[in-house]
Amino acid sequence: MNAEQQLPTLGDSEQKMNSTLQMQRDAYLKEGIVSAEIRIDRLQRGVDVLIKYNEKITDALNTDFTCRPREVTLLTDVGAGIAPMKHAIKHLRSWMKPEKRPTMFPFNLVGGRSRIEYQPLGVVGIIAPWNFPVNMVFAPLAGVLAAGNRAMIKPSEFTPATSALMAEMIAEAYDPTEVAIFDGGPEVGQAFSNLPFDHMIFTGATSIARHILTAAARNLVPVTLELGGKSPVVISRSADIEKSLGRIMTGKTLNAGQICLAPDYLLVPEEKLHEVIAAAQKAVAQMYPRILDNPQYTSVINERHFQRLNGYLAEASERGQKIIPINPAKEDFSTQQGTLKIPPTLIPEPADDLKMMEEELFGPLLPIRTYNNFEETISYINSKPRPLAAYYFGDDKQEETALISRTTSGGVCINDVVMQVAQEDLPFGGVGPSGMGAYHGLKGFQTFSHAKSIYRQASINIAKLGGMLPPYGKATESTIKMQLKK
Repeated sequence: MNAEQQLPTLGDSEQKMNSTLQMQRDAYLKEGIVSAEIRIDRLQRGVDVLIKYNEKITDALNTDFTCRPREVTLLTDVGAGIAPMKHAIKHLRSWMKPEKRPTMFPFNLVGGRSRIEYQPLGVVGIIAPWNFPVNMVFAPLAGVLAAGNRAMIKPSEFTPATSALMAEMIAEAYDPTEVAIFDGGPEVGQAFSNLPFDHMIFTGATSIARHILTAAARNLVPVTLELGGKSPVVISRSADIEKSLGRIMTGKTLNAGQICLAPDYLLVPEEKLHEVIAAAQKAVAQMYPRILDNPQYTSVINERHFQRLNGYLAEASERGQKIIPINPAKEDFSTQQGTLKIPPTLIPEPADDLKMMEEELFGPLLPIRTYNNFEETISYINSKPRPLAAYYFGDDKQEETALISRTTSGGVCINDVVMQVAQEDLPFGGVGPSGMGAYHGLKGFQTFSHAKSIYRQASINIAKLGGMLPPYGKATESTIKMQLKK
């Protein structure tokens, strides 16, 4: 291999990222006011390229996962990437309007006026995960572009075919001074996170988020973290068990449970345990009568995660834990070739010190704990790190209120799972170990904007009128007296 044929080095990538950041920042400053028309055009180009490349996206993701259903990709990556952009296009002009704010007494009486104007931040860095690699680029990009910013993107190295395709899509839809994408492994990701962006959003694991925050701190870059955690599902005695488990297992088997919002464990009344297990088995059998050769059941992303999930099961088995694979066709998963599928697997009454009860599962395993008194569910959830979501199934309003008000999670969904993420007017984000900040819809526009406070003073000299100028005297004392009044 001669010098001209050498592969790009990390130094080359760092240099290109730095020069692109400077190029985007220069273009942003030169552009000045970013009109609604320009923002809408950029958003529409995102919609157009997703529609144009939708079939290629399904092929790329199927390659990366070895089995990723076309329908899942179109619904959760392509469609879910288009929706926030369309939503932003529809509401952008109203979001951009200055907000009048009340002016304090006595400034308001003499003509003082206050307002907030939302200004673009500049250049935003987007670090996307592998589980929904297209959606997790275009969903935050909707807020970034709606706010009038430029963007640089680092996709996951775990989905190389999809990342390569997105690079083609981004290059077709945008000038590199508007949006640019940088592929590569962990070293490129580390260098990317070290860049002095005006804001950065990271979606991924809590363990990696710590490194992202450390890198961002060097340049005081504000960061939005979208993480995960162990999202609990509380099933009430008032719940319709069959209907509830149908929805729970739909969410748990979607993308083989490789979803930050996936149900991580169930809390069920102890006398309902066998009914819950039977309902889960029935729901899975209806959706997936076969799994191994079923193109509608997603494979685990790679060998590392496949071994991690099987490691949880091996530890539980060694501890004498009951394990219930839901395998309607009685297939032999040890013989699979080319895929890394794990059937939906229930683990009833798991020991609390198992790794599967300490770490986010991110796969089709579902532990089931039981409770006698509903108060036990609140105590158990509160004994754990704060999750991205909490789910409640039932019709008992007192229980529902208790779960919402006495536990802390990024969000709550009642009588379903995962569906809250599709509500564009609801902020999406975690709390504590499950995340920092939020986006989607108006909240996304605000997250990627600077809310600039603007006060216009009246023509009258309010400082003199209020005795705020030396020499101090009676007017000063009158103002002080008013301020100290109970």
